[in-house]
Amino acid sequence: MIDLSRRSLLGAAAVTAASAGAVKAQNSGNGAIAPPDPTEVVRLWPNGAPGGENVTVTPIVPERSTDPAFHDRYAQYTTDPILTVLRPGRPNGAALLLIPGGGYRWAVVDKEGLDCARVFAAAGVTCFVLRYRLPADGWAAGPNAPLQDAQRALRLIRAHAADYGVDPARIASLGASAGGHLAGLLAARSDATYEAVDAADAVSHRPDLNILLYPVATLADPFAHKGSREHLLGPAPTAEQIAAWSLERMDWTGVGPTVLIHALDDASVPPENSLQLLAALRASAVVTEAHLFQEGGHGFGIRLITGKPAAVWPELVLAFGRRNGWLTA
Repeated sequence: MIDLSRRSLLGAAAVTAASAGAVKAQNSGNGAIAPPDPTEVVRLWPNGAPGGENVTVTPIVPERSTDPAFHDRYAQYTTDPILTVLRPGRPNGAALLLIPGGGYRWAVVDKEGLDCARVFAAAGVTCFVLRYRLPADGWAAGPNAPLQDAQRALRLIRAHAADYGVDPARIASLGASAGGHLAGLLAARSDATYEAVDAADAVSHRPDLNILLYPVATLADPFAHKGSREHLLGPAPTAEQIAAWSLERMDWTGVGPTVLIHALDDASVPPENSLQLLAALRASAVVTEAHLFQEGGHGFGIRLITGKPAAVWPELVLAFGRRNGWLTA
């Protein structure tokens, strides 16, 4: 049941206004210009990402939008992973690590990154958008390379929480599509994937709350997103690999509260991904909530769901966060 206190209603109204404002600002018919990029950027690996001896790719960040009102970029062949920081005008002590999707082929920058971050920053959340390495680019860690970046990112936020004005016990992650798979790995897996670099690696990498937005969860047919599976594990993964990397097959014991968001008309990542994961979360007694919308499709983020049922998802996430200790105001 959603908390309908005055404070919660005001918070929901603020997010609704922020979402509407973001969409309005990106409306091609009003002469709007896309907001400037944040200037605060943190390198994850000051001495270079681990295992890059055989990496020869050249990073690119193409722009797909032809409309000056909004950006639609993606980062491919990343070699120097970063966090882009959005500090809210009125911080409330909560932090959010955003892990955009891209099928493990690239990581989008705007749609599931900066666009979503601006909405949550308007609600007082300090946001960090992750640009991560991809598994097929020659990194020694292979499929663990993106997870190395996600673990390092969460640890850096927690270790430097005082610098960001956030509570180290109120750090959430939001992963979308293949980024939802990566966020799921970040939450479920407790193993070390790299050797410690500095003191930040002594703190926990596990989020205090998890937001999985139309996540790639299973890598098994018939509900797998085949592109994500191939870019993560290669063209012919074994049954053992598929099982080992499917979120619904993992041990979720002790994982923080988790909310799942999916549209039932998602033709790219079937909603069974969230349904199977929901069953696994409940079996592990994880505090869980799921929202399955009639319409929304896949990859909707903020801008692509104006007027559709799924447009309320940020409000539902914030309400879940209030009930479960991520937000205190």
